[in-house]
Amino acid sequence: MCGISGLFDTQGLRDFDRALASRINNIQSHRGPDEDGLHFEPGLALGHRRLSVIDLATGQQPLFNEDGSVSIVFNGEIYNFQELVPELQALGHVFKTRSDTEVIVHAWEAWGPDCVQRLRGMFSFALWDRNQQTLFLARDRMGVKPMHYAWLADGTFVFGSELKVITAHPGFRREIDPMAVEEYFALGYVADPRCIYRNAHKLLPGHTLTLRRGMAALPASRAYWDVQFTGDNPIKFEEAQVQVRERVRESVRLRMIAEVPLGAFLSGGVDSSAVVATMAGLSDQPVRTCAIGFDDPRFNESAFAQMVADRYQTDHRLEIVKSDDFDLIDTLARLYDEPYADSSAIPTYRVCQIARHHVTVALSGDGGDESFGGYRRYRMHLGEERVRQRLPIGLRRPLFGALASIYPKADWAPRQFRAKTTFQGLAMDTAQAYCHSVSHVRSALRESLYSSSFKRSLGSYRAHDLFRHHAAQARTEDPLALIQYLDYKTWLVGDINTKVDRASMAHSLEVREPLMDHELIEWLATLPSSHKLRAGEGKAVFKKAFEGLLPHDVLYRPKMGFSVPLAKWLRGPLALRLRESVLSKRMMDSGFFDRSTIERLVDEHMGARHDHSTALWTLLMFDAFLRHDETLGVE
Repeated sequence: MCGISGLFDTQGLRDFDRALASRINNIQSHRGPDEDGLHFEPGLALGHRRLSVIDLATGQQPLFNEDGSVSIVFNGEIYNFQELVPELQALGHVFKTRSDTEVIVHAWEAWGPDCVQRLRGMFSFALWDRNQQTLFLARDRMGVKPMHYAWLADGTFVFGSELKVITAHPGFRREIDPMAVEEYFALGYVADPRCIYRNAHKLLPGHTLTLRRGMAALPASRAYWDVQFTGDNPIKFEEAQVQVRERVRESVRLRMIAEVPLGAFLSGGVDSSAVVATMAGLSDQPVRTCAIGFDDPRFNESAFAQMVADRYQTDHRLEIVKSDDFDLIDTLARLYDEPYADSSAIPTYRVCQIARHHVTVALSGDGGDESFGGYRRYRMHLGEERVRQRLPIGLRRPLFGALASIYPKADWAPRQFRAKTTFQGLAMDTAQAYCHSVSHVRSALRESLYSSSFKRSLGSYRAHDLFRHHAAQARTEDPLALIQYLDYKTWLVGDINTKVDRASMAHSLEVREPLMDHELIEWLATLPSSHKLRAGEGKAVFKKAFEGLLPHDVLYRPKMGFSVPLAKWLRGPLALRLRESVLSKRMMDSGFFDRSTIERLVDEHMGARHDHSTALWTLLMFDAFLRHDETLGVE
């Protein structure tokens, strides 16, 4: 796992300043503390920071082909590289290293841009072909590894693993994109391919970008993969359980290849527990596992993690974190480079910090809920969708819109009695309703939160337009498959993968994701949705597949999630900072917000009349971003 960076002159053959190339490379040294490498030639600079995991002796980057005409900087892991080596050798390619990086170089020579079709793993890379005067960028199918880029006014193309590489370039103008602000307050993150800054971009998952010398404008990226939900696999439920175990086993096996200490996160949830159980069956040594617990029992899952650790006699490390562990706010703002409001970033940061004391590589259970249909919101959405399918929107919109307007906001009530949100969703189309259900700050509140001038700059764009765009590409009419697809394109990439990548790389820890293996996901997309959500039970086939391997209480207890006590923090130890931050001069001078709405949210929350903790945390983290943004470029 590494950090990559680079500069490319799209118009000519300028020599780039070596000090600048070194600075933007080293700004992400946390991603690769072991080694750094730079390569220069006319019109090109490539940078790499290395975290050594495979081929410790000879895997340095940038890495080249036999005659030096093709070079690469690469972040990630190619899990099937050992299978590709003999195939490429048979085509005449000579290997100088034992690294997966060199496989990509020779795959490019053999298959050109289609080389990405042959790669199984998590990756982002930039490859320069001097003979073709071509710079080729690629990102893995599920967006596990990041890639940011920008085209500057002087024709310089700059790219890097993190956005801080882009903002460190003196030619980059940090103009905030209103559409990115809208996405952030709706979703808690800025969705791909947008960045918080207008002129920066994220390469979409499953896409490549090809630049050639002499181009006059930034080309469009090209999709090389997408998941297609068919649901047409005739496999019986019982046989599907066997297949799930076998396919997860293969995916885990591939991700256990390393020349450094390897372990796993163990949260006590179904997904990480299944990964650990599978690892234990593949290893003759105790699996190293790591967990954190909270001193508040409402948020503490460590007892369930201990059950799995005891069953498989893992080398288990548990650390208890205080429930008032909120001193990471400014650290997170620096880490994420753009506003990010998932409060579970705090425990994720801590568990990565603890794990790095014991291992260099950790396997996680991320992606299980999305792929197997595990979220509670899936069941609720399908219930609403049955109503939407029975009543035309011309009837639903006025009927449920009127009910939503008169029904009180009942934050204190059990979820099934919070009908206001349900009525609002029933008045919407499917994609808009799903966006509404996952929003941090829902559309009506965003409308009152934004200033009049900001709404004018935003125009007609709203975050649900992104969901409608993806829904139109989904090629499925199955209601569960559709929202799984939407999560793959938005939540999994923008929230989960971003959170884990930045938190792990902050501690130079590589995290691997067996439940996001693209071949596993392709197969799961063929299963009928009834195998995933069955008799009201999410992840049905997955849980049944691991019944003999995991305790019943781990498999079938209510999902807790990786949560922190936000409402309590914001009414207690963070109360003063909250008011000072969300009503700061920075926030008001930004021109984005209506002051009276923010004051109302703070007063209602402090008075315990409503729980506005999610909206207020989202505002708090936006202020932390603005404060960080003020420091950029200041020597």
